[in-house]
Amino acid sequence: MQDRTPPLRTGCGLGGEPKRAETLVDNRETDGKNNEKPLKRIAVTQTVFIVLFVLYTGRLFAMQILNGDIYRSRADDISKRTATLPAQRGEIFDRKYERPVVYNTDSFAVLVAPAEVNRDNIPVLLNRLAEILDVPSEQLAKKLPPEYYHLYRPVEIASNIPYGMIAVIAENLDTLPGVSWQSKPVRNYSDTGSLSHVIGYVGDITGDELTVLYNRGYKQGDIIGKAGIERQYDELLRGREGRETRTVDVRGRLASNREIIREAPESGKNLILTIDNGIQTLSEKALGKRIGSVVVLRPSSGEVLAMVSYPWYNPGIFNSNDSGAEYQLLVNDANKPLINRAIQSGYPPGSTFKVVMTTGILVEDAFPAEKTVDCLGEMIYGDRLWRCHIRRPGHGRVNLQQALAQSCDIYFWVVGRDNLGVERIVSYAKDYGFGEMTGIDIPGEVAGFVPTPQWKERRLRERWQGGDTMNISIGQGFTLVTPLQMANMVAMVVNNGVIYKPHILKEVRDPVSGMIEEITQREILRETDIDPGILATVRANMRSVISAGTARFPVNIKTVEIAGKTGTSEVGLVDRWHSWFAAYAPYDSDNPEEQIVVSVIVEAANPWEWWAPYASAIIFQGIFANQTYEEAVAALNFQYLMPQTARRD
Repeated sequence: MQDRTPPLRTGCGLGGEPKRAETLVDNRETDGKNNEKPLKRIAVTQTVFIVLFVLYTGRLFAMQILNGDIYRSRADDISKRTATLPAQRGEIFDRKYERPVVYNTDSFAVLVAPAEVNRDNIPVLLNRLAEILDVPSEQLAKKLPPEYYHLYRPVEIASNIPYGMIAVIAENLDTLPGVSWQSKPVRNYSDTGSLSHVIGYVGDITGDELTVLYNRGYKQGDIIGKAGIERQYDELLRGREGRETRTVDVRGRLASNREIIREAPESGKNLILTIDNGIQTLSEKALGKRIGSVVVLRPSSGEVLAMVSYPWYNPGIFNSNDSGAEYQLLVNDANKPLINRAIQSGYPPGSTFKVVMTTGILVEDAFPAEKTVDCLGEMIYGDRLWRCHIRRPGHGRVNLQQALAQSCDIYFWVVGRDNLGVERIVSYAKDYGFGEMTGIDIPGEVAGFVPTPQWKERRLRERWQGGDTMNISIGQGFTLVTPLQMANMVAMVVNNGVIYKPHILKEVRDPVSGMIEEITQREILRETDIDPGILATVRANMRSVISAGTARFPVNIKTVEIAGKTGTSEVGLVDRWHSWFAAYAPYDSDNPEEQIVVSVIVEAANPWEWWAPYASAIIFQGIFANQTYEEAVAALNFQYLMPQTARRD
């Protein structure tokens, strides 16, 4: 049998058979290359999956093993709810440290966690709470604006809530989602009386205050001091807040297997004031319902024993949920009860300024002390008639001591204008601290004012005239002083040229143990090199004001010898003036710890009764005879002045 297969031709003949052989070889080569591509893709894919597997395995290892504690902590944080535990604010005592004049009363605050409530239902919730709390719903809405709706942290919307209202909320808690409450003590100012300006009050921190205080640990919703001691020593009084942290489930319920973590709050420090509550009450009643102020100062240390400013206000109104309206009433009151007149009001010093004049005349030897000036009751200078205010018929011939005792304007006009001169008058006024703040440790003090020729030319575009010097010589014109500065003037005379910085804080004590942690040390505010002998002469001249001068009837009491100066400053009214009296006692004591300075002003806004000397007499009688106001009035036989007005002698 023959093989019929045609022979393989490799030549380049014209037939098609050699070409088919070449095509077969080419296809085999192409198939080999195509087979390699899937293998490479598979290898790359395998490599990618292996790398991803290694990366994910490493990441899971890092998350679960290496950093597991971190992520578990984050997961716990998401499920935790932290509530603030308010700290008890420190209590405030008078110097005797027997019972607090400001303390804390148990109360409650209502809070809402807005993120636990449907956003659309929050207004409805607030309306329901407003009905229970008996407050306007708009008031609650201000505490929970829409930008807070995402917060899980509870937001305080009302404070000073009584237990009865909390009981109603508890009964209806199923219909009040996100609502809770906590104990929040509030300040009790029930017995402060005229101490309101010294103590001050507290309130919610404002946006402006938070901007300043944020870096000192304050935050939105904090209660801070707004005035007085509450503001000055807020960081001591506020204490440190605590924390209560609990773990909740997805529905916000307390997880049964998790404990509540509590960080106890730390109470604020207790403050002991220099104020003597007995002297404060005595001074308050002695001033009565007269617009004015009283300062009682211990000159040997700068301790303020009493500070009264009438009218005062009740700081407790700021605890109410509608304190804004109450505050507005105080702001609009024409008598300005929010002003502490002892340090925030400047008055013309009137004839009390003659103590400064007496000092300058003696130190400079500007006019011999025994040389007299003839007071005829009036004098002509420039284009006007100047009348001696105290005695229109005139005092006759008076020397320095007699001029101070009788408060002769003409003597000080003549000597001040022609002998002492305005520059030296200003210099001695500055030595006594007029025109500068005392630095007392309650906010809001004003500096008063002592005019100069340079000031008048710059401010009023007018030259200083001789009449200006005459005005400043008797404490009139542009001169302004505060009652506290007036007390410091007397203190310098008593201390032989030294004024100690007045202060209200005496001690800081631990709220638990009662141990003293800090004592306010006396600090020299001003010191002059005036010869002590000259100041002794000034004291003797001030004594003559009481023994034989303008205050001999109301203040020349038997209980204690007093030295001081009356003052009557004009304010442009024809039938009333400011009534001043600044004095100290005992006059003859060698023990500085016994001496007390009293500064009283009764404003011209009151019916004219020249009450300052009488009020001072009652205060000195009460202090040195250890009597109440009623007992002092009876001992001085001042009953006939109550409630009648006092008359000038």
